[in-house]
Amino acid sequence: MEKFAKVVPYKDTPLSKKTQVKIMFNKIARTYDLLNHIFSLGIDKRWRKKLIHYIRPFAHGRILDLATGTGDLIFYLIKLKPEKIVGIDISENMLSIGREKIKKKLPGYWEKISLQIDDSENMSFEDASFDVVTCAFGIRNSENLNNWVKEVYRVLRPGGIFAILEFSHIKNPIISGSFNFYFNKILPFVGRIITGDRAYYYLPESVKNFPSGKNFTNFVESHGFKTLKTKPLSFGIATIYIFEKNK
Repeated sequence: MEKFAKVVPYKDTPLSKKTQVKIMFNKIARTYDLLNHIFSLGIDKRWRKKLIHYIRPFAHGRILDLATGTGDLIFYLIKLKPEKIVGIDISENMLSIGREKIKKKLPGYWEKISLQIDDSENMSFEDASFDVVTCAFGIRNSENLNNWVKEVYRVLRPGGIFAILEFSHIKNPIISGSFNFYFNKILPFVGRIITGDRAYYYLPESVKNFPSGKNFTNFVESHGFKTLKTKPLSFGIATIYIFEKNK
């Protein structure tokens, strides 16, 4: 199995990455949605719509959204009219805000949606209990990527879909230079001022050290998946990956 560098939010503590990620998101939960949409100039919303477009043919049963955070992706998933959506995360503060948003904006769908604390690397669900598993900008926060993908394989039914939206490595040198200056310098500085946390320094570090493109698809395929689609977005700033669990 290929190994990838592990980046943690706080370098001056012996706490595990999982614990650090939990602490970080609990700290920034209240400003998370606002800063994400500001820093991305709203492009992240278009990316989520693209993800929904690609999974539309498959999403008619039970959907599991990993690292759901404040439930942003759920507002797009519900348009697919699935039987049930379950969102899990390790941050209670993020989930609490997500529940508030859903109750306020999707009151008629509350019975179809469940947000709960759970660990994507050791889930409490039975084998083959979901038709689709999604994850937007969360898988790079894993403590153990191998365990994460194994668990997804376990909870998906045969032929089920694993759909990921994640930041990736830009290949165009012109676009890369301009974006990296913003992503590595401006965004972390402003984020630190607003949140008082180094979460937005961790963000570019985690992207830089996480596999993308063929390296990532090869890794997921080694766990029993077939790649259906790889779609770079906005010059490769982010990528959509669609996998199918082998039958």
